[in-house]
Amino acid sequence: MLDLAFAVQGRALPRSHRAALAAALQRALPWLGEPGGAAVHRLNGVTGGDAATLLLSGRTRLTLRLPRERVAEATAALDGATLQIGAGALRLGAAHARELLPFGTLYAHFVAAAGDDGAADAGDEAAFMAEVQRALAALEVDARVICGRRQRLDEGGAGSLGGYGLMLDGLDREDSRRVLERGIGPHRLWGCGVFVPHKSAAAVGMPD
Repeated sequence: MLDLAFAVQGRALPRSHRAALAAALQRALPWLGEPGGAAVHRLNGVTGGDAATLLLSGRTRLTLRLPRERVAEATAALDGATLQIGAGALRLGAAHARELLPFGTLYAHFVAAAGDDGAADAGDEAAFMAEVQRALAALEVDARVICGRRQRLDEGGAGSLGGYGLMLDGLDREDSRRVLERGIGPHRLWGCGVFVPHKSAAAVGMPD
């Protein structure tokens, strides 16, 4: 697995854009939702004055976490493409591949809390932490788990998700790599459960 980052041209998107972005990417890459660990990082931006708009900058990147053997195909399909995302659009620039860095501390801005129907109920932190421990056991990963504040993603007609920020600390190199490649929890194409290296536990309390 590695990260494939595209520069983007576009001023703004709806803040609730994750489902539409995932759908646009799957139209371009029909295999993206197949089992195998592909994920989409959240788009970094700032909230606009109406709180419903995400403002993008020249530093914003659309980053996909992909199996290495899919990188050439994804690059060919997306380099220079325009993705329609609701009322907004993203034009993608050149792609740059980045190797995953297995740090001892990893952080995910939002890990969805799975309910019985695959949706999310963020109301029970103890149940969420039990889910996380089961996921780590399945990955054979040993880590100190730090749970952040409760959050909710509202994707309009696509539904809403509850979850938490999550930090994993004390990982060895192989455990860290497994978490980076596999993630934790559902809705990986919405940017949920996608971990990145981190050097401080302070960010775990920050809202998405």
